[in-house]
Amino acid sequence: MISKKLEKAINAQINRELYSSYLYLAMANAAESMVLKGSAAWFKIQASEENGHAMKFYAYLHEQGAKVELEAIAKPPADFSSMQAMFDQTLKHERQVTKFIRELMVLADSEKDYASLGLIQWFVNEQVEEEANVVEILAQLKMIGGSTGGLYMLDRQLGKRAAG
Repeated sequence: MISKKLEKAINAQINRELYSSYLYLAMANAAESMVLKGSAAWFKIQASEENGHAMKFYAYLHEQGAKVELEAIAKPPADFSSMQAMFDQTLKHERQVTKFIRELMVLADSEKDYASLGLIQWFVNEQVEEEANVVEILAQLKMIGGSTGGLYMLDRQLGKRAAG
């Protein structure tokens, strides 16, 4: 059985994952406005993945007989000056999510909640992948510099991302 303290912490993470989904949907919207259809597609898939993460925690709490408590989702920023700004914000955000996941891991470990540790380890691994993907995109944006042709090519490449 999951402790009330861990239940509360996972509920907070559900809210954070839903905010992440909302943030990436806002970025998709901004990319659409910039006629960066590939980037918009990438962010829509990212939004869907974050929603899936929330649902993974949601299902886990129900499996543990715990209560899911959904909170209001904060309004994400709506204006981004460039694709670079969106991916800078993405990396900053993902690093914050990583911090929260690590805190969940520490809490579950301190409580010797091995079932929760197993679930949270999946998220630890997921965050390594999330950050690495964004760091790679940022490195490509740096290589491109101010090249509109390079931005066009990267946008087309990002649009090839498959869901899942």
